[in-house]
Amino acid sequence: MSPVRSTALPLTLAVVAAGALAGMVFSTAPTDAPPLTLTAGGNGASVAFTEYEAETATTNGNRIGPDYTQGSLASEASGRQAITLFGQGKYVEFTLTKPANSIVVRYSVPDGSQGTVSVLVNGAKVRDLAVTSKYSYLTAPWIAGAKEHHFYDESRALLGRDVQAGDKVRVQLDAGNVGTATIDLADFEQVAGAAAQPANSVSVTNYGATPNDGGDDANAFVNTINAAKSQGREVWVPPGTFDIGRGLAIDQVTIRGAGNWHSVLHSNNPFLNNGQVQGNIRLHDFAVLGEVTQRVDTSPDNAYHGPLGNGSVISGLWMQHLKCGIWTMNGTTSNAVIENNRFLDLAADGLNFNGRVTDSVVRNNFLRNTGDDSLAMWSLGADVRDSFVNNTIVQPNLANGIAIYGGTDISVRGNLIRDTNALGGGIAISNQAFVYDGSFSPLGGTTTVAQNTLVRTGAINPNWGHPMSAIRFDSYDFPITSPVTVTDNRFVDSPYSALQFVSGSGTGKPITGVTVDGASVEGVGTVVLQVEAPGSGRFTGVVASRVGTRGFYNCVYPSNAGTFAINRGSGNSGWDSQWTDCGTWPPRNAGDTPTTTTTTPPQSGNVARGKPVSSSSQVGGYPSTATTDGNADSYWESANNAFPQTLTVDLGSATAVKRLVLKLPPAAAWGARTQTVSVSGSNDGTGFGQVVGATGYRFDPASGNQVTVPVTVNQRYLRLTFTGNTGWPAGQLSEFEAYTS
Repeated sequence: MSPVRSTALPLTLAVVAAGALAGMVFSTAPTDAPPLTLTAGGNGASVAFTEYEAETATTNGNRIGPDYTQGSLASEASGRQAITLFGQGKYVEFTLTKPANSIVVRYSVPDGSQGTVSVLVNGAKVRDLAVTSKYSYLTAPWIAGAKEHHFYDESRALLGRDVQAGDKVRVQLDAGNVGTATIDLADFEQVAGAAAQPANSVSVTNYGATPNDGGDDANAFVNTINAAKSQGREVWVPPGTFDIGRGLAIDQVTIRGAGNWHSVLHSNNPFLNNGQVQGNIRLHDFAVLGEVTQRVDTSPDNAYHGPLGNGSVISGLWMQHLKCGIWTMNGTTSNAVIENNRFLDLAADGLNFNGRVTDSVVRNNFLRNTGDDSLAMWSLGADVRDSFVNNTIVQPNLANGIAIYGGTDISVRGNLIRDTNALGGGIAISNQAFVYDGSFSPLGGTTTVAQNTLVRTGAINPNWGHPMSAIRFDSYDFPITSPVTVTDNRFVDSPYSALQFVSGSGTGKPITGVTVDGASVEGVGTVVLQVEAPGSGRFTGVVASRVGTRGFYNCVYPSNAGTFAINRGSGNSGWDSQWTDCGTWPPRNAGDTPTTTTTTPPQSGNVARGKPVSSSSQVGGYPSTATTDGNADSYWESANNAFPQTLTVDLGSATAVKRLVLKLPPAAAWGARTQTVSVSGSNDGTGFGQVVGATGYRFDPASGNQVTVPVTVNQRYLRLTFTGNTGWPAGQLSEFEAYTS
């Protein structure tokens, strides 16, 4: 729940910067990038599991991506690629490199659906794994530039047996499973058995808590906490699921579970401190699994909400399906340690030090699929001498991997950040206050950003109309004048730029005192250095390869705000050239970096316009002929509740087609929906061969209600086969356009 983002540059800048980017989507990952091998520094967290990407596994499903387009299924996948399974017998099969007895699957199913997928080991089914869209497809209309997001979720299970290295674990669709699922990745872990109750502890079951019965155990927990504190003992949470129906105020107590796979608190907010506490709060080794299905910023739907006092520790927790994992506010926190936790599938931030946090460290945590900044410091009341160290962050689908909003002597070291999405980048060092009550503490002392690895980080900001880079320095509300040292960071396959200096309010506040010393830039889509604010910076040992367009862009906004001095030390290479046209934004290079395709087709060249078209069915008033008449307001609709359905256009002769543009009526009354469509071709109208496998395409009125499908086909007949629609139980299309370029 980071502060609401109304970030928007003045319209004049947005229009100028967006000129070369208007109507572009980015659909291809760098083709000549070397395999990523991590070295000392920037390795992120040490975790107990091994992650296997679906796109590198054995499969008979359909690959989607790579894609960097806001609001697309592929763009929110780890690695920007995933595998879509449609129909019985489709699978993804992982060959294990280490023993395991558990599985976590990151998946997406169509909105409104739930069910199971099958899990097989060496060909024998061992269990069904529950999947649901319940916690996905979030909207945040109060955040400027946000679209529907959070398409993926994760499901975990013990396999009931040990699986050895070399064994094959298959995720498959069988009879009785869901009809469609997109598999992003799977984690495999050898989970230890449940820990035994410590001798110095009091069990919650002694005071009336009953696991797995669905009853509210809050009172039993309160009584156990009081008893444990009076006796100088710990609170013990044995294996099982305990329901906590309200937030519990805690102070000077240790609560310990049998392991985060075994002891579960089922609650949206089990721990709630609304005022100052003394501290020494110790939370260890259990899971907090919530039921948060939408983001409500006025509700404390967090695993832990409130101050931690002095000397508290949160370690070994699994936090999932909440708004935030940990949000500190309403008091002071000092000397806290947050370590070895998993933050998964959250509607907003993973963790936010919301002011008045000092000398505290967040280290060795794993965060994936947050709905806002994964790790944030928001200095409402000074954050001082705090650090984020050796954490792994994957796919924050809104905002940044790590965001530092003010604070004094802050450190960001050794983190691994991958695949950021809209409205953010990898690391933000910012003086954006968000609120104006006088409590914000701008950056002071020395801010340290060192030995981090950033992979495919950065995104287009839809409010600005131009990129946010892998590391961004933003003098939004206050100049940045205190020292910021940026040392030995690694940038891999940044979709846009590596380093950015910007005054996000468009007021041209300066940025000075930034020193970049040692940076390995291994692939950028546009420029290495993106300067849009006045000031200066010193750059030494910045080595770049596979640079997309030019080495740097230096166009201060507003133009009368001053200049930015790029002071070069020794050891720089690969980024000497400059993009000099400040009236257009450097376009993405189509060679070493993701390519671009035009989403708005030319008015001429649609070879399907006016051609004969037929369908497997249609309902009255919505004929198939509406799809080639050039009128986007008229549309075809198939018979309802009767998938699959087909739509076939006859081009008259074999035609080399490079892309299809599929449209729905642009009216806002058409709610966003995902249709699952495959493409096939034929020269005789009877024998059709697959061109594009079944893929979920998102139609959204906010972006014109159209999608572009790249194809390579030379056929007379083109056929679309519709097998799903999250907005209506039928195939729907207003225009079926085909282009030869």
